[in-house]
Amino acid sequence: MARTSSPDQDDLADTGLPAWVYHDADFFAAEHRAFLRASPQIVCHASDIAEPGQWHKLDYLGESIIVIRGDDGAIRAFHNVCRHRGSHIVDGEAGCARVLTCPYHAWSYDRQGALTGIPHRGDYPGLDPAALGLKPVALEQWHGFLFVRLKEGLPSVAEMMAPYESDIAPYRFEELRAIGRVTLRPRELNWKVIADNYSDHLHIPVGHPGLTRLFGKSYRIEAREWVDRMEGDLRDEPSANPSERAYQRLLPDAPHLPPFARRKWLYFKLFPCVAFDIYPDQVDFMQWLPTGPTTSVIREISYALPDDRREMRAARYLNWRINRRVNAEDTVLIARVQAGMASDSFTPGPLGRSEECLRSFNARLRRFIPEARLERPPPPGWSR
Repeated sequence: MARTSSPDQDDLADTGLPAWVYHDADFFAAEHRAFLRASPQIVCHASDIAEPGQWHKLDYLGESIIVIRGDDGAIRAFHNVCRHRGSHIVDGEAGCARVLTCPYHAWSYDRQGALTGIPHRGDYPGLDPAALGLKPVALEQWHGFLFVRLKEGLPSVAEMMAPYESDIAPYRFEELRAIGRVTLRPRELNWKVIADNYSDHLHIPVGHPGLTRLFGKSYRIEAREWVDRMEGDLRDEPSANPSERAYQRLLPDAPHLPPFARRKWLYFKLFPCVAFDIYPDQVDFMQWLPTGPTTSVIREISYALPDDRREMRAARYLNWRINRRVNAEDTVLIARVQAGMASDSFTPGPLGRSEECLRSFNARLRRFIPEARLERPPPPGWSR
């Protein structure tokens, strides 16, 4: 298992990361090898592929991966790559197929990934179909959510989230159903700028007036070895904003939750780039998928327990409106950071004692890639 360190073991714990690691191509390549390919990435929920043949796709670090439910009811993950000439087999984000047929030469695979159809079979003497099934990808099912990883090296999601099992249990993740669709938002941002912002509590009273109206000073954070935890309690004082005030008023009771959680917003960020936003009314996942040294794709969708109450439907809509505003505010804020990181004038800034999530993340990154300790990048090609 890959090792990490705590901020207390890091002599640079009071200092942020240098600017060059937010745009350097060699550093991005080093991240690939050190942990990005080993990182667990969410694809969908098991309820999204409830029937045989239903599949969802994830594109990550140049790989295309599908998860599909087989005729035997089991869920498997495969590379979306035909074993004949390498063509991608399926397009789009999701679908359902009786047979997975490559659009290039019509080689076909069953729902268990086995090669079952080979046009011009006589052209391939000695071919063994059993040796040419779709290549599997490591799959983990955690409380109904389906994660894949391209190689080993990081803990499982179950291991990462073990300290918080009691927090998660009342939300009944296994019973969740999608209430929206997957959205993809390309951003001209290094993935760490997004990750940093997600764990940065100090910007909330400055950059998010709506969250400040909703939570006041109740926003709290903590850093564990692989997970950051954040939470805020909704205030009783009505917000001056109509959408926020309506959400406060209409959010119905959630009797499956303990009383202290019924007005709480709870967040978990798993290293390196997956998060769960957990509300009394719904659960969202968000991931920031690195696509280059200064580009990422934010991928997200909302899930909820079945609930036809009008108040609940209204609360979920208002939740969406509030969070769209928060996302728009964050987009502007972190674009400013990315632009500033391109300046030769910037040197690593100080981190306060309360910025424990950022301190933990930085210490872990320096542990994985010691070059992150350098104020300036090594000569080009150092990561080869």
